[in-house]
Amino acid sequence: MRFATTLLAAVLLAGPAAAQTGGTAISTTTISLGTATPGGGFPLYGNAFAEVMNAADPQIAIAPRNTKGSSENIPLLEKGELDLALVAGEPAYEAFAGIGRAPVRLKILTAIYSNPGMFVVRADSPYKTIRDLVGQPVAFGAKGSGLPILARYVLDGLGLKQDEDFKAVYLDRAGDGPAMVEDGRVAALWGAGIGWPGFAAVASSASGARFIAPSAEEMTRIRAKHAFLKPLLVPAYSYPKQDAPIASLGSWSFVLTREDLPDDVAYRLAKTLHGVEAVFCKKLAQACETTASNTVAAAPRPELIHPGVMKYFREIGVVK
Repeated sequence: MRFATTLLAAVLLAGPAAAQTGGTAISTTTISLGTATPGGGFPLYGNAFAEVMNAADPQIAIAPRNTKGSSENIPLLEKGELDLALVAGEPAYEAFAGIGRAPVRLKILTAIYSNPGMFVVRADSPYKTIRDLVGQPVAFGAKGSGLPILARYVLDGLGLKQDEDFKAVYLDRAGDGPAMVEDGRVAALWGAGIGWPGFAAVASSASGARFIAPSAEEMTRIRAKHAFLKPLLVPAYSYPKQDAPIASLGSWSFVLTREDLPDDVAYRLAKTLHGVEAVFCKKLAQACETTASNTVAAAPRPELIHPGVMKYFREIGVVK
C-alpha cells in the first residue's frame, strides 16, 4: 500500500515524460479508498468519486473498497492499510477531538457532503414525531457506520437513549433497512444526507415515505448540548414526493487521508477534484457539495486539511 502510493508520488513528480515511459508502473499503481457496506451512501459516493477522478487523470488510479464504514476506516487509515477513506462527521469529530481515544493525526482531503439526520417511516404509519417512535423498533444504520453515532448525539440532546428508549436495530448491510420499513419489521429507519439511498428506496416504495426530523424547539435543545451539530436543510424534492424542504441537524462527511500521504499526491488529488467539480455534480447529486470552498468551511480547523491540499487551495485563492 505504502509502496504503491510512494511510487505514484514519484511518477507525478516526474511529469508527462514519466507517464509516457512508465506506463506499466502507472497502470498497476493504486490509491485505496475505503467506503462502507453495500447499499449505503458511502459506496455510492466512493465509486462515483473513483470513476470521475480516474477518468480525469490517467496518472490517478483510485480503487474503492467496501469496509464496515467510518469506525473501521479510521484505524485502517492509521495503520496505513488505506490511503483514503470516507468518514462521517461525528466519527471524524470524535477522532480529531480525541473523544474516547487519542486524537488522530489523519488529514482532510475534501469535505464530501452534509448529513442532515432524520428518520423515515411509511407514509401510512401513525408516527409523526421523534417522541412517537419511543419504544418502537428502529433501524439506526449499519454497524460501524457513522449514522448510529449521529443518532446518538441527536437523541442525547433530547434526553433520549438510543439503546434504552428504542428497540434499536443495527444492520449488517446498509441496504437492508428500507425493506425492513416496508414490511414492518421496524417502525423507522434513521439516515442522513441528500439523495441517501436508504431514504430514496423507502420514498420510491409502494407505501411511500414520511420524514421525521427534530422540530425547531428540539433543534435548539440539541445544539445547546452538542453545538458542533449544524443546522442543515434537505431541499424539496430531494426524494420522491417530498414537496417541502426539511430542516434538521447534522455535520459534514469527509474523505480523510493517512497521515503520511505525500504532499505531492494530495496536491494532485485536490487539483484534479477541483477541475471535475461540475462533472461530479452531474454524475451524483450528493457530489454537488464536494467543492474546495465547502472543504475550507466544513473543516473543524484549517490545520486538519492536508498540507498538499492547502497548497493548492492557496494557489486558487480559496484560502489566503
